[in-house]
Amino acid sequence: MGGGSDRKTGVKGRGSADRRPGRFERVTRESEPAPDLEPDAEAPRTAVIEQRARSIIARNDSPDVPFSQSINVHAGCEHGCAYCYARPSHAYLGLSPGLDFETKIHAKMNAAALLREELSRPGYRCDMISVGANTDPYQPVERDLRLTRGVLEVLREFRHPVRIVTKSALVERDLDILAEMAGQRLAHVHVSVTTLDPELARRLEPRASAPDRRLRAIERIVEAGVPCGVLVAPVIPFLNDEDMEAILEAAAAAGADSAGYAVIRLPFEVKGLFKAWLARHYPLRAERVMARIRDLRDGRENDPEFGTRMRGTGVYAALVRQRFARACKRFGIDAGERPALDTALFRVLGRHEQLPLW
Repeated sequence: MGGGSDRKTGVKGRGSADRRPGRFERVTRESEPAPDLEPDAEAPRTAVIEQRARSIIARNDSPDVPFSQSINVHAGCEHGCAYCYARPSHAYLGLSPGLDFETKIHAKMNAAALLREELSRPGYRCDMISVGANTDPYQPVERDLRLTRGVLEVLREFRHPVRIVTKSALVERDLDILAEMAGQRLAHVHVSVTTLDPELARRLEPRASAPDRRLRAIERIVEAGVPCGVLVAPVIPFLNDEDMEAILEAAAAAGADSAGYAVIRLPFEVKGLFKAWLARHYPLRAERVMARIRDLRDGRENDPEFGTRMRGTGVYAALVRQRFARACKRFGIDAGERPALDTALFRVLGRHEQLPLW
């Protein structure tokens, strides 16, 4: 990959290099640069802020996403993806969507207890829950916090269907639960693979699993009996768009049963953060990338409209759509299809049946 990289303005192991303020802050100031670090210097440490959440199931009626319910046990994500559309959520916490988003992680410590309470309510109607729709449920802090595992234990208890989206091989830790649920058609996993180029992946998603490790995770998930798909997301012009066919071929070889894709989205503060990342890592192609993104968005840098925000519009969007469909057909992988999960097995212990004595 050409384009050059400016190491002097980067932060080791992080995707963002500044703490620019969120749009809700009352005081407007210049973007605050993060401390420059030499290659052998200590990277900024992650701080976990324990949170007692009031609710855990989020609901949406967007026609662009294949679920109506989701759970995110963390706010903020250590993976540090330069393009992450969830970054603006940190502005609601009075924190920067830049470096704060990836170094100050709010953890919902009571996630499992809240989920048990919400699923037990008399008015609850079972519908598939997506885990990882906003921030990755298997980011590095999950290794010790085990919040995602706690949520899966509750879902298994209630026989509640779940779909997981992750770019981390840590998902393998919970294959014992997921395999049991998959045997009842209650679980499906999607692994996001953005590129097969390890250098681009390191710059773009600095703390996510390496591309080859994600492909091995797909193999192990499938070997455990859990259906697994791949997400080619986001597609970024002149950066990773050429990788689409190679990703789909490798994922199909690993056993992926379905595939999806989305083009890059740059809502709110993400626009400035991503452009700063481009200028830092790929200055010679930065304007070409942004020009093509504007082509995708009818001249804008972001399009929030339902129906077009995930796929874009225009000639380039149509080309990506055609390439995706042809590649899926060529490699024998379902385009956008996901195995149906069972909602009929849902139960609330204590209401309909009792736990066994032994």
